[in-house]
Amino acid sequence: MHPLDIINKLDSTLFDHVEKTRAMALEDGALSKKHKLLIALALDAAHGAAAGVKTLAVMAQKSGATKEEILEAVRVADYIAGVGSVYTAANAFQDLF
Repeated sequence: MHPLDIINKLDSTLFDHVEKTRAMALEDGALSKKHKLLIALALDAAHGAAAGVKTLAVMAQKSGATKEEILEAVRVADYIAGVGSVYTAANAFQDLF
């Protein structure tokens, strides 16, 4: 189940736009997909989105990120956005690591 299934049902044009934007943002370029996923993970941690952190951690691992790289991304989030980022990440990592 996709988390935006209801949006796809109600407004497929919006859903398609979001999916194309996601694909464009995460494709390999000057930054690798792995590094882009780590950036996204740090941003989700900073915004309190534990489910997003968990999903992005799994995606980052599949793109070659190590546990240590993922945790360093959380350190960046903590530095920029505060300790709430660490609590969000801890919640996301409960059954992951």
